[in-house]
Amino acid sequence: MNYDDYNAFCAALPGTTYVMQWGGSHVWKIGGKVFCIGGRSEEAPAFSFKVSEIAFIVLPEQEGFRPAPYLASRGLKWIEARADIVEPGELRDLIRASYALVVAGLSARKRRELGLGEA
Repeated sequence: MNYDDYNAFCAALPGTTYVMQWGGSHVWKIGGKVFCIGGRSEEAPAFSFKVSEIAFIVLPEQEGFRPAPYLASRGLKWIEARADIVEPGELRDLIRASYALVVAGLSARKRRELGLGEA
């Protein structure tokens, strides 16, 4: 997955917004909350996203994954995946799961405002 594919995928998720910040990172948000960051790896395109407790333990054991720099060191359950190692379909699934985790943390009112219902 390259940054153009990543940005197109995130843009297609309902209610998302995009900003480039933190030294050129592609940052995607839902309801003002970050769910994915593209950038930060010098070797290849890399994407950081929120994960469940279990995924935070399991994913770093697989090639191409590591705790997300800066975020994980602050106690947040975020993983970074290198796009030259991790398959695009798996990256899309993980980004979609991060989006769902962030949406679940939004208030019911905010979800309604974004057209996401009560989910």
